[in-house]
Amino acid sequence: MLAAEKFDTPFKGRSLLTWADYTKEEILQILDYAFLVKKQAHAGEIHQRFLGKTIALIFEKRSTRTRSSFETAFGEEGGHPVFMSTDDIQLGGKESVKDTARVLGRMFSAIEFRGFKQEHVKQLAEFSGIPVINGLTDEFHPTQALADVMTLKENFGKLEGLHLCFCGDGRNNVARSLMLICAKLGINFSIYSPKELFPPKDILDLCQPIAEKSGAKISVSDNKSVVKNADCLYTDVWVSMGEESLKEERTRLLSPFQVNKDLMAATGKKETIFLHCLPAVKGQEVTEDVFESPASKVWDEAENRKHTIKAIMLALI
Repeated sequence: MLAAEKFDTPFKGRSLLTWADYTKEEILQILDYAFLVKKQAHAGEIHQRFLGKTIALIFEKRSTRTRSSFETAFGEEGGHPVFMSTDDIQLGGKESVKDTARVLGRMFSAIEFRGFKQEHVKQLAEFSGIPVINGLTDEFHPTQALADVMTLKENFGKLEGLHLCFCGDGRNNVARSLMLICAKLGINFSIYSPKELFPPKDILDLCQPIAEKSGAKISVSDNKSVVKNADCLYTDVWVSMGEESLKEERTRLLSPFQVNKDLMAATGKKETIFLHCLPAVKGQEVTEDVFESPASKVWDEAENRKHTIKAIMLALI
């Protein structure tokens, strides 16, 4: 854990687009920051580490946890967050992303982007000249993944050698981000998914060499045996934002992969926990009895979004 109150970090000025650009040691250091700021928050400490700083919060997609985390974490530290929806700015419409980036870079200390295209968050980072944090794109959700591994460590006291199994749409941004951060941190990662929704080759090609280096194992299967020995079963909604027209097809494909009591029991471990990035559609991807059970750590996980996001901002800004 950090001994110093100052966040004099080697990360200052960097962006977070995915965890691919961070080493295992760097991710663990930011995770240490998250444990520190959570401890401070629970002790009622007040800090003003963002005094005089501003952050532009660009949201193309609606959000509860991401928006609440960024706004409260930045504001409590004395900074000024400015929320911008697509109704408020010209991003990618009348004005190019590149030009928006160059304007915001002259007015803000940092930018958060939650939207559709990974290319847009890349352009913001390339042309703004200030730290840019990916609050979610169709490809990656790095801030969620850090909160997830924080919750794992709180429950098991370690990360290396754990087994996290994602059940559902193996192509989605949460599954991709979990695969990447688990590969970095030596966490065994499996996906239980229909073949039609297996993760694409690009993310497997990225993560497999990283996993070999850390000692993590990655497996993808439509056979329930893949959940055996899992310390955590994780799921997400069956229909992601922007794919609402596919609801009927997704429901047909994913119904057999629902997280329920039988699937939790199939891990063979009484200590297995359940995680979900939220919001959840109870009765679809997860049954209510699992969601409301003692094994469910979703509220700790949701709270940890704030602490990990504050840690990321302290590290980069």
